[in-house]
Amino acid sequence: MRVALFITCFNDLLYPEVGQAVVRLLTRLGCEVEFPQSQTCCGQMHFNTGYRDECVPLARNFAAAFKGYDAVVTPSPSCASMVRHFYPTVAEHGRENGAEAGLTAALAEVSGHVYELSEFLIDVLKVEDVGARFPHSVAFHPTCHSVRVLGIGDRPQRLLDHVEGLTRLTIADSDQCCGFGGTFAVKNADTSIAMGNDKVQRILATGADVLTAADTSCLMHIGGLLSRDGAPIRVLHLAQILAAQEGAP
Repeated sequence: MRVALFITCFNDLLYPEVGQAVVRLLTRLGCEVEFPQSQTCCGQMHFNTGYRDECVPLARNFAAAFKGYDAVVTPSPSCASMVRHFYPTVAEHGRENGAEAGLTAALAEVSGHVYELSEFLIDVLKVEDVGARFPHSVAFHPTCHSVRVLGIGDRPQRLLDHVEGLTRLTIADSDQCCGFGGTFAVKNADTSIAMGNDKVQRILATGADVLTAADTSCLMHIGGLLSRDGAPIRVLHLAQILAAQEGAP
């Protein structure tokens, strides 16, 4: 299967090791992984802050960069939800402004093949045991975009439950937002920090060695607060755990 890695600008700039983990994982599972060099931002930040005109060319570039692949896989539910759920609105905006003939069809052709990592593993490859080994206790944070917009459900938890040696711990009120919310954390810093600190206390109460999630944006926010408190908890993206084979023969 010919798979394109949609790394997302957030991971590319700040957490390239997450993309590397995705490549190791998918290659181990028999996928031919490519990285389209022309990919850029999907436009989520522009879209969410009202810059619809600026979002249109980014969506057009996305359609061109990822055309022709069997699947487009991303370690970011928020960016996957942007492409799958909000690109039709972007295309409509472009059409209303008279400059985007054919964009709707181009985006529809590509977006139907875009998958968040856990979706791709379970729904497309039909695997829950990916051959990972990670002998640590892990708390999983379900991010807002993954649950409320993309609807990935319990797919990440099912994958974690098949990792050899891993003990998955449940965070109390795990469905509550961590407070990041992209630009929300910038515009409403005090509220964002308060929400994040509430989440941190619930994570600490689990006694976990590691915190994981499907989105590095939320992990950056929570991880920064954990670090500031001197908490001895590692923060790793889901892909990094699924790619791990710690202590394997």
